[in-house]
Amino acid sequence: MTSSIEPKRPDSYYVVSNPHPPADEEDSRLTVLFSGNSQTKPGHRPGPKVVDYYLLHHIVSGKGVYTCLGQTYQLGAGDSFLIEPGKLINYMADLEDPWHYHWIAFEGSEAAAMLQEIGLSSKQPIVHTGRRRHIPLLFHQVQRAFQTRTAGAGLKAGGSLQLLLAEFAEALQPQQKSAPQQASGGDQIVQQALQYLSTQYAEPITIELMAETLGYNRAYLSTLFKQHTGLTPVTFLLQLRLDKARHLLRERPELTVEQIASSVGFQDPLYFSKQFKRRYATSPTEYRSSLRP
Repeated sequence: MTSSIEPKRPDSYYVVSNPHPPADEEDSRLTVLFSGNSQTKPGHRPGPKVVDYYLLHHIVSGKGVYTCLGQTYQLGAGDSFLIEPGKLINYMADLEDPWHYHWIAFEGSEAAAMLQEIGLSSKQPIVHTGRRRHIPLLFHQVQRAFQTRTAGAGLKAGGSLQLLLAEFAEALQPQQKSAPQQASGGDQIVQQALQYLSTQYAEPITIELMAETLGYNRAYLSTLFKQHTGLTPVTFLLQLRLDKARHLLRERPELTVEQIASSVGFQDPLYFSKQFKRRYATSPTEYRSSLRP
């Protein structure tokens, strides 16, 4: 037997999404959107960027830095950090001993109150859990729940998230003081794909990974997707990212074009500007300038 929860692979990335998210986001009190784990490359640096959901990372091994609200934290194994919606953040894995971490993305009307209750926020985004082995296990249980794709997967994931927050509350206190469900038709399969893309557009996802995590053949899923939407998944993802970028250009004037590109999933700002101009017949900078009175 091995003592680790899953094998640690060089430069690996894996994510699985909620197969049954709430139909109405306003009715969601606490919903896990997706969860994953990654052995990052040396110097891996997402951002500076913003996201539109809560994101919790837990470091299993390695080290790196996390910057939020102008404060930089040196983090290593046993540490966790929170990213809040709309907050400009940046984090980078160490050049010699990069992070291996898990993450959970979630939202809901009660999320902010729960985090406030345990004392976790952008002003206090770090939790030092030490060698509590059940912390990474709870992250793993969320992934396992989503992998089953059963009707209760979201509830199981939400339960694991609440247990995780309870563990964080204990850790922060001293610092302060079923069988898989089969798809029932093309509409449901396409809705799963749309949900996957709509919640993870800012992440380094691929159509191959989406097909694998949803449990369908890539060619079959792509054909079905185009039949229902008129677009290939690749084209839909590109247009979604550009639409999100245009929204940020309007609503977040303090963000640079490079930060917006990173926030919607473009790692190359020049490629982002080229695709934006191709779609809207104007560059991101020109579009932003046109909005000024």
